[in-house]
Amino acid sequence: MRLPDWIRTRNRADLHETKHLLRRHGLKTVCEEARCPNRAECFSKPTATFLILGPNCTRNCGFCSVTSDRPVPVDEQEPENVAAAAAEMGLRYIVVTSVTRDDLPDGGADQFARTIKAVGRLLPSVRIEVLTPDFQGDADALKTVLDAGPDVFNHNVETVERLYPVVRPEAVYRRSLSVLSRARSLAPHILIKSGFMLGLGETYDEVVDMLLDLRQAGCDLVTIGQYLRPTANNLPVVKYIPPELFEDLRLKALEIGFKYAASGPLVRSSMNAEEMYGDV
Repeated sequence: MRLPDWIRTRNRADLHETKHLLRRHGLKTVCEEARCPNRAECFSKPTATFLILGPNCTRNCGFCSVTSDRPVPVDEQEPENVAAAAAEMGLRYIVVTSVTRDDLPDGGADQFARTIKAVGRLLPSVRIEVLTPDFQGDADALKTVLDAGPDVFNHNVETVERLYPVVRPEAVYRRSLSVLSRARSLAPHILIKSGFMLGLGETYDEVVDMLLDLRQAGCDLVTIGQYLRPTANNLPVVKYIPPELFEDLRLKALEIGFKYAASGPLVRSSMNAEEMYGDV
């Protein structure tokens, strides 16, 4: 499908300094691995979403361009490297995410916790958001992450329940909701966040039902964006959603009770995360 006029991304030359800094610390970002259309804009600020636990995912979701392959060994120095890079970049707010690591007993939860603590030691005033996989529903793994003290816990549902067998065949919609609900119970003092894409074949009513599910699970913040096919090997776009429908859903989310909703064609889970946190 031809890209509509309302979707525009900018190519910028001023992102290289951020990329070089990340490489110097041996780090990757989900911005690059998932081919986010906003990576040039975010890198030029500079902001970045740190991708821990290696570049290879143990799952193979239909929408995602992150490599699905044999996972790499856990880097014991990674938490300190993330903290050092965040300090060098002068960040006030960082997002830490990971590939899914179903090969690890705790799904990588301890690495999340170690990274949160390493950043906190070096940058005690920085705000930390984590965007985690579902840890296969392991309550102890989730508690490990939350006990480390992030300011925002994010886990994306990505799409409506009916489309999971195609879009997220190794995930479970209700399991993702339970992760969010349990996070709300374990850490009532922090913000709970989730996000999803449009344009994969969902209906309007399914999207509203998903918003209701997320709010019932305890989500405070939600992000809604257009699915853009990252490679020819990924699922095709079924429909490009017009901006007015994104605005309709933003208002619907606020009506349902979300504290903040970011909704637009180029909205992504971690984009403008600091601004979202500051506006709540």
